Amino acid sequence: MIRMLLRVLGNEYAGPVRRTVALMTVTAIVEGLSYALLVPVLRALFGSRPADAWPWLAAFAAAVAVFGVLRYRSDVSGFRVGTTLLRGMYRRLGDHLARLPIGWYDSGRVGQVSVTASSGVLEAMGVIAHLLSPFISACVTPLTIVGVMVAFNWQLGLAALAAAPIVAAVQVWTGRSVAATDAQRHERGHQATGRVIEYLQAQPVLRAGGRTTERFGLLDDSLRELQRASRRTTLSALPGVVGSTLVVQAMFTAILVLGAYLALGGNIGVAEVLAILVLAARCADPLLALTDIGGKIRGARGELSRLDAVLRTEPLPEPSRPRRPRSHDLALEAVSFRHGDRTVIDDLSLSIPEGQRLAVVGPSGAGKSTLLQLLARFYDVDAGTVSVGGVDVRAMSSEELMARIAFVFQDVYLFDGTIEENVRLGRPDADHAEVRAAAAAARLDEVIERLPGGWDTNVGEGGALLSGGERQRVSIARALLKDAPIVLLDEVTSALDPVNEQAVHAGIERLMAGRTVVMVAHRMRTVQRADRVVFVDGGRIVEQGGHEELLRHGGRYAAFWDIAAAPVASA
Repeated sequence: MIRMLLRVLGNEYAGPVRRTVALMTVTAIVEGLSYALLVPVLRALFGSRPADAWPWLAAFAAAVAVFGVLRYRSDVSGFRVGTTLLRGMYRRLGDHLARLPIGWYDSGRVGQVSVTASSGVLEAMGVIAHLLSPFISACVTPLTIVGVMVAFNWQLGLAALAAAPIVAAVQVWTGRSVAATDAQRHERGHQATGRVIEYLQAQPVLRAGGRTTERFGLLDDSLRELQRASRRTTLSALPGVVGSTLVVQAMFTAILVLGAYLALGGNIGVAEVLAILVLAARCADPLLALTDIGGKIRGARGELSRLDAVLRTEPLPEPSRPRRPRSHDLALEAVSFRHGDRTVIDDLSLSIPEGQRLAVVGPSGAGKSTLLQLLARFYDVDAGTVSVGGVDVRAMSSEELMARIAFVFQDVYLFDGTIEENVRLGRPDADHAEVRAAAAAARLDEVIERLPGGWDTNVGEGGALLSGGERQRVSIARALLKDAPIVLLDEVTSALDPVNEQAVHAGIERLMAGRTVVMVAHRMRTVQRADRVVFVDGGRIVEQGGHEELLRHGGRYAAFWDIAAAPVASA
């Protein structure tokens, strides 16, 4: 457990963790040794001179005081180290997630990472603060007491010691039997969480279909599976709980019988038997608690395993000697890219001179958006090269590449903050005038004027308090403020009303001026503003050329244009 914890956190935290573990171990040993002083105390009290117990009582009080101080210091150390580890874990996880390929974040992983990064990290890092001390105490204190018992009477000590391997075997067997069912329970819990979210998001559809009073079958099935998995986990842990209880009770009974036998034979005094029985009773409590603590530690170990799996995911490699391009032209040379078993881009070559606008059109699933993602190095290609200014994007640092590219996507995500905070993400160090100028160019100022809070209006999580067109204007203002030489646009006006579409088009025109632009578009108004058009299908370029040239050619693009223009003409 500790080795996995240190592997997840990194070697820089090894020292504080080991010191805390050592302090907790010493505390547990002192606790066990303090109980050893009960033997001479009881021997004196039941002997001919009870007053002789006073020095031993003083020694016992001193030992308890030392134990109290050590326990306080070890608990404080555990909390401090746990807090430090928590902060370090969040930092390391955040840094690592920021370096992973964007393609790694599919819908399933986003849910898993969100759970792991919240409750999972807290549970895993809580081991040091809350579980390690009682776990060490439950293991070390009984062993120390058994050592004391061996020193006072080897027969009774060995009888107690015989229970140790049995208790350990029960714990190992319980851990193995629970591990499989615990993993299933976690998986069912993750699925149930997804179904609950799906049920909440599907409310408009369910109500439109008149199913507001019906149960959502998929959610019910998922919750039943979670219930069954939780029951299996509880039942699989039950034999371990019962087994540990039986072993501890059998140990205490054996010591009691053996102590009575030795006392009746005159081999040991009644006071010593009573004292050893007290010690045996002190062994029983932590041993019985070991099963519960072990279950919590196994749960934390599972979270650590999931964290470890995320941190072991290889990020995109960074060059040891990054290069800087001297121009802003783009090129793809014999590029191929596979997503799972599917070839999305197949031996594609394309060049975009600096300052030109390229429109990418084609049917859904043709690889248009993937083309933009490869240019921005959201993924690394499987074959070929993607370059900016003649420099392979893999030879550039991520910071250098991102500084040269501005994105405007169809699905705009805004952070839960004010409009100004979201615009400033484009360039946090921009001054007041630059932010206002970017907003005016994107026609965001029209939105701000009619909002009661103006620039300080909170946009809500994901920008939920703004309309789609308003979110798009914030995104364009952000891109304008960034002032990057390369602009990538992905279906930015496909779902806007006419008023917002006109405003967004005006902002896009400002954004594209004098920059290298690659735009994925279905709206023909957008395509006509391009210097060159490529028609992509099946991950390959089927046709390319100017808009008028491709229309005269009468190929795939012309047919696509006729279909797109038909609704406009009929209207």
